[in-house]
Amino acid sequence: MNVYDGNRRDSILLSIIFLNYNRIEETRKTVQCLRNITGGRRDIEIVAIDNGSTDGTRQFLERQSDVLLISLPENRGIGGYNEGFSQARGQYLLVLDDDSSPKDFDGIERAISLLDSRPEIGLVAFHIENPDGSPQKSWHLPEQAEAGQTPFFIGCGFMIRRRLFAAIGWYPANFFLYQNEIDVAFKLRLRNFELYYHPECRVIHRGCPGRRPGWRRIFYPTRNTLLLIRQYYEGGQALYMAGSRLCIGLCRSIYFRNTTSFFQAAREGLTLPVKKTPLSRRIRKTCTPFFCQNSLWHQLIRKNE
Repeated sequence: MNVYDGNRRDSILLSIIFLNYNRIEETRKTVQCLRNITGGRRDIEIVAIDNGSTDGTRQFLERQSDVLLISLPENRGIGGYNEGFSQARGQYLLVLDDDSSPKDFDGIERAISLLDSRPEIGLVAFHIENPDGSPQKSWHLPEQAEAGQTPFFIGCGFMIRRRLFAAIGWYPANFFLYQNEIDVAFKLRLRNFELYYHPECRVIHRGCPGRRPGWRRIFYPTRNTLLLIRQYYEGGQALYMAGSRLCIGLCRSIYFRNTTSFFQAAREGLTLPVKKTPLSRRIRKTCTPFFCQNSLWHQLIRKNE
């Protein structure tokens, strides 16, 4: 059965949301892809947030009559997404980057069907692949491309219930970049919702993480991971993970020759206030990949394999 049939036709079922910042060519590709896939459906809206672009991205988006543009005066990082989430009208939100787009409409429909039929699922994690069809490997998703529960998800391709996302407060805007997906995953589990990965829900990601500036790959992952550990973990485990993350961050900063960013990140990550929300033992067990990413022992073992 087509999930778009029936009396939903005159309401917005799905909002497709993507954030833009000074990558006008990628924005053009994403808009065209979404236009081709959605075919002007009345029950789907396209929402673009511009994070204060200066390369013509905002002006381009202003000319797209089928795109709801939310124009921000400055770059708010992932906090810009929250403006789009709050104004979206869809029952479900499909979240993308400006350099990612769905492979086909079938995957979108499958994700909606999962959320429609299984109330215990709060979020559907999409399979992320390169333009050539090869998978983008990440510890956030299951190693095997099989449908089922997933510990985490990747931010450039997932679908979530809007009301649930609103209830947990959207993305943590103070993170600015990186690790915001981890915070969302923890909060969903604390509300007893599942995260579900389906390999046939596919998103093409045209970006390359390795091209990002070195200081960004030091500061935000270090600071935000420390904030997450302090908020969601306790006792000896929290101390071990924080110590491991500091060692990993320091090694990375030496590699990129930017220890200043590391020490600033460490200071903020260890002193900024957090709202303690400890995960239960059961939830921590399902989130083992996050522990392994922040365990010096596990990282050393991986490098020696």
